[in-house]
Amino acid sequence: MHVAIAGNIGAGKTTLTKLLAKHFKWEAQLEDVVDNPYLDDFYNQMERWSFNLQVYFLNSRFRQVLQIRESGKDIVQDRTIYEDAHIFAPNLHAMGLMTNRDFENYRSLFDLMESVVQGPDLLIYLRSSIPNLVGQIQKRGRDYENSISIDYLSRLNERYEAWIHGYNKGKLLIIDVDNLDFVDNPEDLGYIINRIDAEINGLF
Repeated sequence: MHVAIAGNIGAGKTTLTKLLAKHFKWEAQLEDVVDNPYLDDFYNQMERWSFNLQVYFLNSRFRQVLQIRESGKDIVQDRTIYEDAHIFAPNLHAMGLMTNRDFENYRSLFDLMESVVQGPDLLIYLRSSIPNLVGQIQKRGRDYENSISIDYLSRLNERYEAWIHGYNKGKLLIIDVDNLDFVDNPEDLGYIINRIDAEINGLF
């Protein structure tokens, strides 16, 4: 069983991944943020490092997806390979922060990878408003995220909505997180777990 959690920066993906792993006794696959050698450089000089960063993420997530399928375990994954290719890379390209040549090279690499991987059994999309995202980002206080603009988050949100609207890789569960506090309110977490249970039971 492969469950993946998608959503914008600050939507609560990592936190929910850990909570669901604990509840369902799933293995958590977290995003490689700590060991990513490009993140600091990217946020300081986006145009120079955008292609390197996106290829690093693509490589990391492709490896994750292959390992998930080979392991035969029940796994919940923080962010998907599709978000890099449908949201982050095209956004950088549209903002003039990735050249046409680099973007075409990147898309070609993703298309090749996509041809050999399967989508998750269930995709959970955490939908969030911009004020909620900004609040969460400020609360966790990561240095490299201080420079993220509201315009950048808004562009990402628009791309997320467009991608989710056309998503066809498998079952999809959309959770609006603006009015949920699944960290401190057990009822809110219970609500999410019940919705996931209903989807999972429908898988078999």
